[in-house]
Amino acid sequence: MQELNPQDDYWMDKARVRASFDRAAQTYDAAAILQKLVRTEMLSRLDLVKIKPKVILDAGCGTGHGSFALQKKFSRAQVISLDIALGMLQKTHQQQPVLKKWLSKLLRQKNLVCADIERLPIANGSLGMVWSNLALQWCNDLDAAFSEVSRTLQPNGLFMFSTFGPDTLKELRVASSNGHTHVSRFIDMHDIGDALTRAGFSAPVLDVERYTLTYDDVKSVMKDLKSIGAHNATEGRARGLQGRGFLQQLTQQYEQFRQSLEEGGKLPATFEVVYGHAWKADIKPDLGLGVSPITFKTYK
Repeated sequence: MQELNPQDDYWMDKARVRASFDRAAQTYDAAAILQKLVRTEMLSRLDLVKIKPKVILDAGCGTGHGSFALQKKFSRAQVISLDIALGMLQKTHQQQPVLKKWLSKLLRQKNLVCADIERLPIANGSLGMVWSNLALQWCNDLDAAFSEVSRTLQPNGLFMFSTFGPDTLKELRVASSNGHTHVSRFIDMHDIGDALTRAGFSAPVLDVERYTLTYDDVKSVMKDLKSIGAHNATEGRARGLQGRGFLQQLTQQYEQFRQSLEEGGKLPATFEVVYGHAWKADIKPDLGLGVSPITFKTYK
C-alpha cells in the first residue's frame, strides 16, 4: 500500500474535508442514494453475524441513519455516533426526535462525538463493534485508522465497514485530467486486507461490488457530489475557482462515456465499493507464516 505524506498530491486536507461535510449536512440525505444502498447491504450482512455488542461505534456517521439502524437492531447497546464534521452531528441530533420510540435510549445518552477516525477519543478495549459506512476513504493513513479501531475494540470484537475502491469515479478521473487531482486515490481491496492483518485483525473477509449511477449531464454529477460533501480535498487540487473553460472541457471529455440510446443514453458514474469485516484477535497476530488468511471476492 502506497504511503501518503503531506507533500503527496493525494494527501487529504482534513480542514477542507470537515468544512465540506459541514456545508453538506442539510443537503446530504436527499443526494446520498449510494450511501443508503450500501448501508442496507451492510445491515443485511450483519444479520448473518451472531453478536451482541454492548457498545457500538458508528465511525463516520454522517447524518446518523446508520446509528439509528444499529440502535434499532441492538436496542440494549450504547451507540456512539462519531463524525469529523460538527454539522453532520448537529443534523444527526436534529433528526433524532422525529424518529420512533426505540431511539429514546440514544436520545438520553446523546453519544455524539466530533473526531477523526485516525485519532479516536475512545478508551482501549471499550467497544464491542465498530461500524463504518463509506467513511474510511477520507483517511490519509489507513494503518493508523485500523490500529485505532483495533485499539478500541474488545478481544473478539467486530469491525464492519465499507469504503471506495480504485475504480470509483473512473469516468470523472479520465475526463478531468489536466495536471491537477480532481478525484481521490482510493485503495485496492487487497491492500486493505493487508492493512487489516497488520493491525491485528483475524481472518478478514472482503469483497467488491460495483454500482453505476446515471445522470443527464456533467453538472448533475457534480451537483450530487457537492450535495453529499464529496469535494476534492486533495493537496494536488487546483487552487481558486475553476473557469468556464474547465467545465466545457470536462463536459466534452465526459461525453465519451455516455451510454447508447439502447442503454438509456445517460452519463455513468461508477462506484467501486469494498465491503469488509474482521474480528479483533484475542491474541497478538503472528506476522510470520501464521498470518490469518484473507478471503477475497469480486462481483461485477
